[in-house]
Amino acid sequence: MNFFKKNGAGLLLCLLIAIPSWLLGKAVPVVGGPVFSILIGMIVTLILTDKTVFSPGINFTSKKILQTAVVFLGFGMNLTEILAKGKQSLPIILSTITTSLVIAFIMYKILHINSNSAVLVSVGSSICGGSAIAATAPVIGADDEEIAQSISVIFLFNVIAALVFPSLGAALGLTNEGFGLFAGTAINDTSSVTAAATAWDGIHASNTLEAAAIVKMTRTLAIIPITLVLAIYKSRKSKNTEGSSFSLKRAFPMFVLFFVLASVVTTIFHLPAGVTAPLKELSKFLIIMAMSAIGLNTNIVKLVRTGMKPILTGFCCWIGIAFVSLMMQHILGIW
Repeated sequence: MNFFKKNGAGLLLCLLIAIPSWLLGKAVPVVGGPVFSILIGMIVTLILTDKTVFSPGINFTSKKILQTAVVFLGFGMNLTEILAKGKQSLPIILSTITTSLVIAFIMYKILHINSNSAVLVSVGSSICGGSAIAATAPVIGADDEEIAQSISVIFLFNVIAALVFPSLGAALGLTNEGFGLFAGTAINDTSSVTAAATAWDGIHASNTLEAAAIVKMTRTLAIIPITLVLAIYKSRKSKNTEGSSFSLKRAFPMFVLFFVLASVVTTIFHLPAGVTAPLKELSKFLIIMAMSAIGLNTNIVKLVRTGMKPILTGFCCWIGIAFVSLMMQHILGIW
C-alpha cells in the first residue's frame, strides 16, 4: 500500500504517456514507440513545473521498469534457433560490434564526449538500438539525459538507414541474401531493419525480411557478453577509485542474469509463439513506459545544446558499421 502511495502518481503519469506512444509507434514503426514516449515526456515536463508528487514513481519507472522490460525481452529469444539460423552472420556481427566499440572509444578520446554517452551510442548502434541501451544503461550508471540523448541519436540514423539502404544495396549490386545480411548487421533497430527489408522485398519481389530479422536477433544476443564485460569493468574501476574489493557477484547485474534465464527457459522448453509473443510485446511496452519516465527527467534545451558530439559519434559508428558489414560480405564471398 505504501508503495502505491509513494509511486502511484508517477507510475500513472508514465502509463498515460506510454499508451499513446505505443499506439503511435505501431502507426509509424520506423520512428517507434520509445522515441515518441521520450518526446512526449520532454514536452510534458516543460509544462509540469512541480513534479514532486510524481518524482518517486518516475524514478522507479526509469530504473526498475526498464530492467523488468529487459528480462521479458529474453523470453523472445530461442538461443538454439537463432544461432542455428544466424551463424553465417556471426563473423560480420562480431566485426561490426568491434568496429563500433573502437570508433566510439576513439571519438570519446578526440571529442572528450561523456563516457556513458559514448558507450550507449556504441552499443545502440552495433547491437540492437533501444533494447541494448535499455540493458546497458543501468549497468554503467547512465543518467536519464544520457539515455534520452543516445536513443535520439540512434533514432536519427535508424530513419536514414531505412530510407537509404535499399537504394544503396541496389546500387552496389547486392544479392537478396547480401541485402538481408547488410540490413541485419548495419541497421540497429528491429523496426528499421523490418522497414528496410520490406522496402527491398517490394522492389525486388524477394523474401529477405525473415533472413534480416534472424540476423538482427543474433546480434541481440551480444547484449549478454557486452553487459557482463561492462559490469566487470565498472566494478573494477570502482575498486581502484574507492578501494573496495572486486566481486563478480556484485558486478553482475541481476536483471541481466534473469534475461539469460528467460532465454534459457524459452530454449529448453521450446516455448510456443503463443506464449513468447505476448511477453515480447509486454517487453516493448515496458521499454516505452520507461522511456516516458526518461523523457520526463530530461531537459530538452540541454539535450539539444549538448547533442552534436553524440550525433557525430553516432554518425561515425553508423558509417563504420555499414562499411565493415559490406567489406566482410565481400571477404566471405557472400556479396
